[in-house]
Amino acid sequence: MRILITGGAGFIGSHLAETCLERGDEVYIIDDLSTGTLDNIDHLKADNYKDKLFVTIDTVLNTDKMTELVGICDVVYHLAAAVGVQYIIDNPLTSIITNVGGTECVLQMCDKFKKKVLIASTSEVYGKHDHAPLVETDDSVYGPSIKSRWSYAASKLIDEFTALAYHKTKKLDLRIVRLFNTVGPRQTERYGMVLPRFVTQALKNDPITVYGDGKQTRTFTHVKNVIQGLLKLMESPQANGEVVNIGGVEEVSIFALAEKIKEKIGSSSEIKLIPYDVAYPKEFEDMQRRVPSTKKLASLIGEVPTLTLDEIIRDVISYYKSLS
Repeated sequence: MRILITGGAGFIGSHLAETCLERGDEVYIIDDLSTGTLDNIDHLKADNYKDKLFVTIDTVLNTDKMTELVGICDVVYHLAAAVGVQYIIDNPLTSIITNVGGTECVLQMCDKFKKKVLIASTSEVYGKHDHAPLVETDDSVYGPSIKSRWSYAASKLIDEFTALAYHKTKKLDLRIVRLFNTVGPRQTERYGMVLPRFVTQALKNDPITVYGDGKQTRTFTHVKNVIQGLLKLMESPQANGEVVNIGGVEEVSIFALAEKIKEKIGSSSEIKLIPYDVAYPKEFEDMQRRVPSTKKLASLIGEVPTLTLDEIIRDVISYYKSLS
């Protein structure tokens, strides 16, 4: 099978590419390297996949290139997006254009060639809910437009609306996946990703910087579990036209996460609280809780993420130790 992965040089995309190559697929990647890096996929060419891996450095907004790539592939995984809290705040206009315009281009091409597509969305579309678990039919609750943090959530929600409109009006075979804090090897700390940032700080015995009061909670999902979820949802006829959460179920406060990472590394790091108004511009606003319901995922593919938070942390620590 020929697989097109937009954003394939990114953290999640590179793991998806690796898994598809291992099972014998031809993999086509398009990535503008705004947040991805060729370092994430260089090892794949060295692993005797050079005849099955085809990489294009370009934007998904290039309709000519997307016409070519979607035309020759069997299915499309659309992962290309502006990602990371810090990147979104630093690049608000680029983020909106990439997310909304890029997804529209992908959907147009998939409709033109009648190719099945998976659209990667985010748990951020739920907004400021503080109940748990978050169910796919919950309302979206956002802050004001002057808080640029919400531009990312709103742009991804527009992506979902657009995709569902293509499904309804043009019968496009698609599924939408809301990802909850995916982590694992190769994830960078550069764009505000909390777990790799804590790990790198703890390994250096630097202060572990927790933004806000640290009481905000998250669930983390190992990228291996996410990849299996994406592949099985793509293969599931029942997932056509559906919006599905993929996420872990172990809720942890960010302060407790810092404590856990410090303990596992045996670090002498101080855990330091940094007020939001020091860590971010005034346009920032956080969400206090994010816990997914995975009942729908289980009903569609018969399984949910199984790797524990301790296993995830150990894997990330091991990866960063291997780099030193």
